[in-house]
Amino acid sequence: MSTVTVVASFKIREGREEEALEALRPVIEQTHDEAGCLNYALHRDKNDPSVLVLVERWTSQVALDNHFLQPYVAALGSAAADLVTEPPVVRFCDPIPMGDAMKGVL
Repeated sequence: MSTVTVVASFKIREGREEEALEALRPVIEQTHDEAGCLNYALHRDKNDPSVLVLVERWTSQVALDNHFLQPYVAALGSAAADLVTEPPVVRFCDPIPMGDAMKGVL
């Protein structure tokens, strides 16, 4: 079974960036303990600091599906509705390894 990579970006309301980070902190910490979570890393867009980007890598689609069932993920969805200016952009990706075996995949 192949890994699944998720890239999700969120446009945060002006002045609510710190609140968004605090809402994400417990979700990220709990997600790191989930079976099948290889990476779950938050980034800030250098060109637009109000955009947060979450890069995730899971051992399988089953592991990712189980992640979505966690109560803290559902709670974040409710909290985030008031923090974002538009729906998140979420991409579910399959890796295409190329080049160096260590650098060509996440």
